[in-house]
Amino acid sequence: MTIETLALVSDYLRADGAIVVENPATGAVLGRIASHDADAVSAIIDKADAARIAWAQHSAQARSNLLRAWHGLILAHADDLARIITLESGKPLAEAKGEVAYGASYVEWFAEEGKRAYGETIPGFSPRSRILTIRQPIGTCAAITPWNFPLAMITRKVAPALAAGCSIVVKPAEATPLTALALEKLAHEAGIPADLFRVTATKSSSAIGALFCTHPLVRKLSFTGSTRVGQILMAQAAQQVTRLSLELGGNAPFIVFDDADLDAAVEGVLASKYRNAGQTCVCANRLLVQDGVHDAFVARLVARVGQLRMGDGMADGTTLGPLIDAREAARVAALVEDARTAGCAIKIGGTGSDGAFHPATIMTGVTQDMPIAQDEIFGPVAPVIRFTDEADAIRIANDTIYGLAAYLYSRDIGRVWRVMEALEYGMVAVNEGILSTETAPFGGVKQSGMGREGSSHGLADYMEIKYALMGGMAG
Repeated sequence: MTIETLALVSDYLRADGAIVVENPATGAVLGRIASHDADAVSAIIDKADAARIAWAQHSAQARSNLLRAWHGLILAHADDLARIITLESGKPLAEAKGEVAYGASYVEWFAEEGKRAYGETIPGFSPRSRILTIRQPIGTCAAITPWNFPLAMITRKVAPALAAGCSIVVKPAEATPLTALALEKLAHEAGIPADLFRVTATKSSSAIGALFCTHPLVRKLSFTGSTRVGQILMAQAAQQVTRLSLELGGNAPFIVFDDADLDAAVEGVLASKYRNAGQTCVCANRLLVQDGVHDAFVARLVARVGQLRMGDGMADGTTLGPLIDAREAARVAALVEDARTAGCAIKIGGTGSDGAFHPATIMTGVTQDMPIAQDEIFGPVAPVIRFTDEADAIRIANDTIYGLAAYLYSRDIGRVWRVMEALEYGMVAVNEGILSTETAPFGGVKQSGMGREGSSHGLADYMEIKYALMGGMAG
């Protein structure tokens, strides 16, 4: 099946399109689509702002009904959406199907949560007054989404915006715009007004990012991507105090204590480290393993990683796909080679890359000061760091500018609580390798960003609180 045969994206393909979408596994050109320039995006923002007025006046139930219709269409087209994700991002088809279900869950969640945007009443300061608050939509929003989860990163932002009564304009990653366009098509088919949610694929990412931050009608920008780009957007948004939600880089520690269930910890690493070839913001970036179980844990992990099958995500049996492109694979290979040169041992995998592919790799003898332990790897490489005791593990884990996600494995409930509270991260998973869910607040601290996605907090990020003082209430 070729991308041209998929009706969800066929209408967007242009023979003369400036954006060329490629399959990272094969290098084949999937198709070409139009690129939006700043003037075109500005006009789209104007239309979105006009459309939000009527949308905000809809009842929460009416908005919920349309979001539910969108959710139903996403699930009805799950197989085709998964194929598009795999073809343009490279991830194994089974993972792509999981992403469709995960992304759809945010639409369903916020379809319901939008009906619970409650205000409050507050005791007044005099017999003649009453105090109340209401929540209102923030206005026209913009979003910039990455290529590693091209469907879920969009629904995680668009669903709460629409549920809150906002309009939203999305700039998807240049590498994976087709999934975004397919979502837009399904949303419009569900009855969501066309101007209310628009996808603006572009080759001018920097210019559109600056436009989102400085356009007078954009009240909020949600960005998922690197800390470096987040810092640039934050500075630009300061010009008109545009509200920001930033989900930025990570350097997640995966801590294995000597009382851990080692088999469970190994499976947790497989889920966290090697899913999407290590290209996730909450990926286990460093494995911190206590002295007493270090060798046994590494041996079990090497055996398990050896069972991964690298290949084209569309091929049966593939469990490890390519990175997004050859440049990223070469960058990861350079990190591995640097660590090898510094004396680290490669237990499985290697330093070489082949096109966009990099083998699943485990390295021991890593120390916290090495680039491979300080940088966000964003590839299928697991550096293992030894530690001695609880305090040592906490010190190493917190020695980073990032604070997105952390993982720990232990069967000592006292230790679990102490370490969980001491870790300087927005999210901590205990004895689990995957922590993201639509019902929980997703986000980080330090230079991993601000704001939360998912849960009731994710809806609140698209709403303003209005306080009303009601006077003259007594005779």
